[in-house]
Amino acid sequence: MTTVPRTADDTITWKGAGTGGPAPTGDRAVYLADTATGLPIPGEPDFATPEEARRHRKQRLAAALRLFGKYGFGEGISGHISVRDPEHPDHFWVNPFGVSFKHVRVADLIRVDAAGRVVHGRHRVNPSAFVIHSQIHELHPGATAAAHGHTAHSRALGAIGRLLEPIDQESAAFYGRQTLYEEYEGPSVSLEQGRDIAEKLGDNRAILLRHHGLITVGGSLDEAVHWFFTYDSCAQVQLLALAAGTPKTFTHEQAVAAGQGFGDEQLGWFSFQLLWDEIVAEQPDLLEED
Repeated sequence: MTTVPRTADDTITWKGAGTGGPAPTGDRAVYLADTATGLPIPGEPDFATPEEARRHRKQRLAAALRLFGKYGFGEGISGHISVRDPEHPDHFWVNPFGVSFKHVRVADLIRVDAAGRVVHGRHRVNPSAFVIHSQIHELHPGATAAAHGHTAHSRALGAIGRLLEPIDQESAAFYGRQTLYEEYEGPSVSLEQGRDIAEKLGDNRAILLRHHGLITVGGSLDEAVHWFFTYDSCAQVQLLALAAGTPKTFTHEQAVAAGQGFGDEQLGWFSFQLLWDEIVAEQPDLLEED
């Protein structure tokens, strides 16, 4: 097997075809890798200790927050991304209250327990971050991470009460994997409202909150953040298409076929690695730990 170093601290084992990779099996064409999508996608890294896994997740979290800042997903104090702690599954790491996405470093991240106490870090937790993310992590064991933001495109789509329609390949990633949350009781600061959102999320990967914003989840932070970026860009495309005319949607069969490729979890995870490379090269200070 061939390993490709991503940082000084971890390596990723490649699973796909190519130099050092396994040969395609069965009738698969030689140019297709032995993955669900046929793409030479590497696998997620393995870690020997919880400490190594924790450091990796915190670095990805800080990078994701910087990316939110870079791409204009910030809206004052609103918006948060969380990732479950690898050793204490009822704890999660999240961005601190009152620190700009554009300035967050690994050193600034906080760890919050199931009661809402900050057990690591010197900053306070955003109450909305706690009530939403704690309930998502509690009710959905497979949701390693959750991303939430009040982006212009998701707010606009939510205002007209329309989910993504399968009008292109990217939007098909959410075909049958999204839901609209209609209730609104003001800012999310009660556990009851957070639990209601988590319950309505179900087994979907995205929940569009009417009058509020967007939440996406994934089996890794990388995947959850990729879905957030994709959903927001698809919302923009749909709004543009609606303004120009009547978009033609996929048939059910086309949407399913496109979703199997563009909605693949491994592809979602890998897509974030390109963003990781981009932001770490541009803003290496995000990795500072003290």
